[in-house]
Amino acid sequence: MFSLTEVASLNDIQPTYRILKPWWDVFMDYLGIVMLMLAIFSGTMQLTKDQVVCLPIMDQTPEEAGGFLGPQPPEIVDSLWNKESAVGEQAAPLMARRPPDSIAPTVHFTQSGTLGQPQPTGVRTKLDFQQYVFVNQMCYHVALPWYSKYFPYLALIHTIVLMVSSNFWFKYPKTSSKIEHFVSILGKCFESPWTTKALSETACEDSEENKQRLAGASSLLKHLSTCSEEGSPNQSAPMLTKPGLTFSAEKLVSEVPAMTILDKKDGEQAKALFEKVRKFRAHVEDSDLIYRLYAIQTVIKTVKFILILCYTMTFVASIEFDHLCEPEIKHLTGYTKFHCTHNMAFMLKKLLVSYIALICVYGIICIYTLFWLFRRPLKEYSFEKVREESSFSDIPDVKNDFAFLLHMVDQYDQLYSKRFGVFLSEVSENKLREISLNHEWTFEKLRQHVTRNSQEKLELHLFMLSGVPDAVFDLTDLEILKLELIPEARITAKISQMINLQELHLYHCPAKVEQTAFIFLRDHLRCLHVKFTDVAEIPSWVYLLKNLRELYLVGNLNSENNKMIGLESLRDLRHLNILHLKSNLTKIPTNITDLSPHLIKLVIHNDGTKLLVLNSLKKIMNLAELELLNCELERIPHAIFSLNNLQELDLKSNNIRTIEEIISFQHLKRLTCLKLWHNKIITIPLSISHVKNLESLYLSHNKLESLPSSLFTLPKLRYLDVSHNSVVVIPLEAGFLQNLQHFAITGNKVEVVPKQLFKCNKLRTLCLGHNCISSIPEKIGQLSQLTHLELKGNCLDRLPAQLGQCSLLHRSCLIVEDHLFDSLPMEAKESINQESSASFPNGCKCLSDGR
Repeated sequence: MFSLTEVASLNDIQPTYRILKPWWDVFMDYLGIVMLMLAIFSGTMQLTKDQVVCLPIMDQTPEEAGGFLGPQPPEIVDSLWNKESAVGEQAAPLMARRPPDSIAPTVHFTQSGTLGQPQPTGVRTKLDFQQYVFVNQMCYHVALPWYSKYFPYLALIHTIVLMVSSNFWFKYPKTSSKIEHFVSILGKCFESPWTTKALSETACEDSEENKQRLAGASSLLKHLSTCSEEGSPNQSAPMLTKPGLTFSAEKLVSEVPAMTILDKKDGEQAKALFEKVRKFRAHVEDSDLIYRLYAIQTVIKTVKFILILCYTMTFVASIEFDHLCEPEIKHLTGYTKFHCTHNMAFMLKKLLVSYIALICVYGIICIYTLFWLFRRPLKEYSFEKVREESSFSDIPDVKNDFAFLLHMVDQYDQLYSKRFGVFLSEVSENKLREISLNHEWTFEKLRQHVTRNSQEKLELHLFMLSGVPDAVFDLTDLEILKLELIPEARITAKISQMINLQELHLYHCPAKVEQTAFIFLRDHLRCLHVKFTDVAEIPSWVYLLKNLRELYLVGNLNSENNKMIGLESLRDLRHLNILHLKSNLTKIPTNITDLSPHLIKLVIHNDGTKLLVLNSLKKIMNLAELELLNCELERIPHAIFSLNNLQELDLKSNNIRTIEEIISFQHLKRLTCLKLWHNKIITIPLSISHVKNLESLYLSHNKLESLPSSLFTLPKLRYLDVSHNSVVVIPLEAGFLQNLQHFAITGNKVEVVPKQLFKCNKLRTLCLGHNCISSIPEKIGQLSQLTHLELKGNCLDRLPAQLGQCSLLHRSCLIVEDHLFDSLPMEAKESINQESSASFPNGCKCLSDGR
């Protein structure tokens, strides 16, 4: 048999799981142990004490039974007496063993008469000891009811089944892993210093609120006659409302006791707990396996209880002390009926009644458990009470197995759920991040990250932080603030200290602002860059910055159905002059027309998406600069010709093949700069000569094979870039461009440089590199204002000595092979090598921009 310790281990669970054991499960566990002890006790008693004693029923004569027929001679009587005595001595040790000991009826003899012969008195049988043993064994199996013999074993089996059913959800692999993880996280959350700190701060806040309420109540009693009402000092900041647009600034932070800094290790552990809770919730909330398994095992226990009770009540009456046994062994004993007694009958009956009583209690608890399971939805758990008692009003309700586990924990101690809820709150997590962030990013550390950009402005770039450190707002001399990948960025009222802040960058950073901070940004911010993935990530307050001058939006501006632009109304951006949109638009947003009175520059960078509808452009009458980059345009849009104030047009990186419409630019009297670079233009129409006011023309990276002479009749042209085409000849009319200052024809197939080109005596930059030029005319010396010359990559064998006459040309801006430079006369080299404060490095930069 099993020992009690071995069987009781079936009911054992890890001590940490006890928080998931409600009182009924604990009570049923104890009942199971009692039933287990009862079953083991019954089995032990049955193994050691259970026996049946049977006597034949004398319903026939001894002669028929083959018994003793009358007085026997003395020597026979003596031999029988000795024999029975010997048998009795041999049987003595056997009477303590089971199967039941056969005790033969004792035959009494008396001496009567003068002869001294013993005379038997009582019932005389002819059965010997072995026959009684055989009869007792046969009657034990035939006469006794089966329940009397197997009750201890059935009780043991039923108890084991009930124990296994009670704890099966802790052992089943698909649920035990979740339960183990939950209990581990729950214990850590309960013991975390952050939980204690968060709840204590809540208590402090509640205490402050109660004091204010009491003060307000006493004040109201004092001034009851005036019936005046005063606003609460802790009243939240007002909401900014606007027709068609809703925006709410963050509430101002009320003054609360200063937060003590957590130990760094405790802070990191708390951060890890927030992440674990988030992942565990996502993993457990998607199924209700634990709930269903617990309900199923409770139903199984209830059905088991009913089954046990039904058949046990039926057989309890069959356990009796006296039994009539009729085994078919007459041919072996000579008797057909025996009267038997069961010595354990009384004890088994009492144990059975006790077992039934325990089963009844067990069943009542099972029924109560079913009632608790189904009387309310246990797959939903609300933290409403916790939200009311704490400052964490954002603790979400949970569902499915997560909710069920919390309901079970509440039956143990509701404080566990309350502490656990702290780690479900984003407000709590943000507070923890804020404490850790401010502890790590001090003013001194931030000051080390401040740099100066190319415009000599102080700039700070914060990347992938959990929030914006408070010390940032103490950098009062900062001019540009860049926040990138900071999902919980929060701009507080302290930003009003940054009086020099002019430019703000929000890269995938949907920042929230407090009321005072918004007022400061609305009045002082001049330039805003916002990079996003979806248009909904653009903070609502962006559309209300009335003093904003420049707005850069980079991201997907289409809504989910991809049919409309998700921008809000822009009419409140009353001073916006520059709007830059880098997106995948199919049409120009109609909202842009709200900016028509004051918008001067519009840039649309479309990342290869074809821009189909441009009718909205016609309404932006004051537009001076327009850039339509990478919009897959095949022709110059006609809507552009309505922009009478347009001064600069950039159509870079499109698929424009023909520019016959260029003649229409003659109506745009203010157009001075035309950029058609990085397209597929094959020819320049002769009608370009009608665009008289053109000063800069960019035609690089196209497929031009020739330059029309009409191109060189533009009297105001100062900048001409036709580099990286297939031009073979520079027309002689190039000398007509008397105002030309920059001419780039790098990367073509030019073989000869005409002398007429050097009549452009205002030329400052000349790029002739990477062609097939074999010689440079000596008249190049006439270019007295030349500051940049590129000749590298040609077929030159020498340089003209007249280069030395270009007094403003210096070696750093002479792009040529070293051996060609060395071929110059010493005087020319010395003149070019001479350093001068009058050098123009910007000319080199202009070249790179043009190319």
